[in-house]
Amino acid sequence: MTPNYWQTFPAHAAAAGLAWLLCIAAQCHPATRSRRLPVTALALLGGGILAAFAAGLWLHLGRPPMRTLGETRLWYAVFTPAIGAFLYHQFRYRWLLNYSLGMAVLFVVICLLRPDSYNKALMPALQSVWFVPHVLVYLFSYAIFAVSSGIAVFGLVQTARRRFDPASLELANRLVYLGFAFLSLGLLFGALWAKEAWGHYWTWDPKETWAMLTWLGYLLYIHIRHRHPEATRASLRILALAFVVLLLCWFGVNYMPSATQSVHTYTQ
Repeated sequence: MTPNYWQTFPAHAAAAGLAWLLCIAAQCHPATRSRRLPVTALALLGGGILAAFAAGLWLHLGRPPMRTLGETRLWYAVFTPAIGAFLYHQFRYRWLLNYSLGMAVLFVVICLLRPDSYNKALMPALQSVWFVPHVLVYLFSYAIFAVSSGIAVFGLVQTARRRFDPASLELANRLVYLGFAFLSLGLLFGALWAKEAWGHYWTWDPKETWAMLTWLGYLLYIHIRHRHPEATRASLRILALAFVVLLLCWFGVNYMPSATQSVHTYTQ
């Protein structure tokens, strides 16, 4: 057990939260609201503080802090504001930046309310060269899809009011293409890892099944956008639903009866 280092997380979380509050304030202040650099820097600073905590936890544990759901939530809170900051800096999507910050704050609060044990043990199956790249590319794709899901929900509201900006859908397309590439890499790394650890590339384990459903959901979105570009609302619904499937894959599987049959229950 390593309680001492974890006791520093509330301070790191508070510092990150302060940086993000200043980021929001900078968007409102007359001297900085038209300048992208200060806003972007403050958003990245908050994520950087959490990244520094994750790096320190890695050193303290002597293993990658990617084994449990709590540890993956921490990385998610690092990636999401970085993506939002990039989109704000490049395209001036202020609401997407604030949505990304909100998602990061949500996951930080969950980490505070439900801290993990953070023990140093790493089961043999996780002692693989594929472990870190598999988890990191997956979580990065999840963060990208979180932002694209925000566009989907916002777009559904806007299309109902006949105010939807087509440029937002084009941005969602770019995000999904990038996220899908990382998601596919995650599947590939996972298959190589499974072959090394259990002797099979794919066994239709419950977690693997939901991972494939997630992959197919985003593939369906890409297909609809290419074959039926005029079907805006249908595309947005599929994009929002795909993120729900993603969340079930990430969190929900562990609470399903089939979880007892999964070799991935170490993530609980």
